[in-house]
Amino acid sequence: MANTEKVRAILSWYRGESPGVLSNLARILNHGTLGGTGRVVILPVDQGFEHGPHRSFLPNPPAMDPDYHFSLAVEAGCNAYAAPLGFLEGGAAEHAGEVPLILKCNSSDLLGGPADPWPAVTGSARDAARLGCAAVGFTIYPGSSNRNAQYGELRELVAEARSLGLPTVVWSYPRGSGLAKDAETALDVVAYGAHLAAEMGAHVVKVKPPKALIARDDAKKAYEKHPVPMESLADRVRHVVQCAFAGRRLVVFSGGEAKGREEILEEVRQVHRGGGSGSIMGRNSFQRPRADAVALLREVMAIYRG
Repeated sequence: MANTEKVRAILSWYRGESPGVLSNLARILNHGTLGGTGRVVILPVDQGFEHGPHRSFLPNPPAMDPDYHFSLAVEAGCNAYAAPLGFLEGGAAEHAGEVPLILKCNSSDLLGGPADPWPAVTGSARDAARLGCAAVGFTIYPGSSNRNAQYGELRELVAEARSLGLPTVVWSYPRGSGLAKDAETALDVVAYGAHLAAEMGAHVVKVKPPKALIARDDAKKAYEKHPVPMESLADRVRHVVQCAFAGRRLVVFSGGEAKGREEILEEVRQVHRGGGSGSIMGRNSFQRPRADAVALLREVMAIYRG
């Protein structure tokens, strides 16, 4: 499909990029139910690696099969499907061209490792190109004592991906010994994480919905002097988007832990009102029976269509 005025406006934010990067970003923006609207709903399925297959897939055992998620993303009309290397290899050939793919190139497991998170690199931009992906994905943990090594890994991935015409989606999840647990989703911390991801070359930034909390003392001084609205989630989303280059980067918000349908939809309404670019929703979709998952994802998309 031809780029809509909205998609053209978004692509203008990335004028320094190659035609290949812009074309693949447009593939995601133009696909599925929300194609051409400038909003996106992405199905991410990295939870098997991150949380274990028992916690992730036993609530809906058919989801153990990688093929299940390709067909779910297609049936629901998602803009893209994101997963680690193994899950994508499990269905990329059979579903070639049906939905844009995002290769998640690093992941953490729960079986051991340092107290401060540092995901293992599990895929490359060349793997993504081989599988026909439209983008690569990568997680960083600002707040971890290992963050600088992660930033270096991300810069290498962004450079490799750009050389192959692929944009990068960054999961920016502040976490580690530098942050108290409550601070991980504080407004100042989430906004800082979004800005860091954009600074390091993210074309799409993924963050968690921020809470009405300012965690860091240095940030409290700034917000007291220059207050921003933060009472509603929409207000907080608007500020996070502002911190991602004044809204000139796509910022999507995670669905988080499993929750009830109406709670999910109200959160999505708030993200939409706040100017978020969309949702990237895993457990809240694939842990439901398939028909319920498809219906929920379509309801979410209806909200983003306005």
